[in-house]
Amino acid sequence: MASDPRIPRSENEAIAPSAPGKAELRQQLLAARRAFDAESRTQWDRDIGRQVVAWWHAAQPATLGVYWPLRGEPDLSAAYAELERLGARLLLPVVVARDAALEFADWRIGEAMVRDGMGVAVPADLRLQDYPAALLVPCLGFNAGGYRLGYGGGFYDRTLARTPRPVTVGVAYSSLQVKFEADLHDVALDRMITEPTPR
Repeated sequence: MASDPRIPRSENEAIAPSAPGKAELRQQLLAARRAFDAESRTQWDRDIGRQVVAWWHAAQPATLGVYWPLRGEPDLSAAYAELERLGARLLLPVVVARDAALEFADWRIGEAMVRDGMGVAVPADLRLQDYPAALLVPCLGFNAGGYRLGYGGGFYDRTLARTPRPVTVGVAYSSLQVKFEADLHDVALDRMITEPTPR
């Protein structure tokens, strides 16, 4: 990303345990994502980024929560730069506690970044804000109903359980659409964007 060299998640972080079957599915999806070749991934990221910018043009949310790419998630840094140029106000998620919802900090591309307690990049000058009007949600996997599969930590689940809930746009690679049953606490995303067309 443009702010800093890639700041990886801590190497010793394990995928949280979950319902039987989901832990294995997470491992399979992570392996599949790692196997994508760099050239394809770069093109897919551009395709997804263009769709995100087009969606933002149409929706014009007052604030947009974005994400710092981790573990092979789509890298939308070019789209973020374009959004900032167009006047979008971008916020990055901040983990304040392992069992809490995410908070969000104002972010300017190019500003100094540090790692939080989970090894995720956050602005060094942490300016926490109200919840964003809209939120890009990275998905390890997703199903036809618009439910996402994350890493099992529950951060986005707790975030989306709060009200008012932001408009949610899931971001994922299309080949990672899989079949799984949503849990009772899961919240379907409002929209999915993949390559080459939105779902």
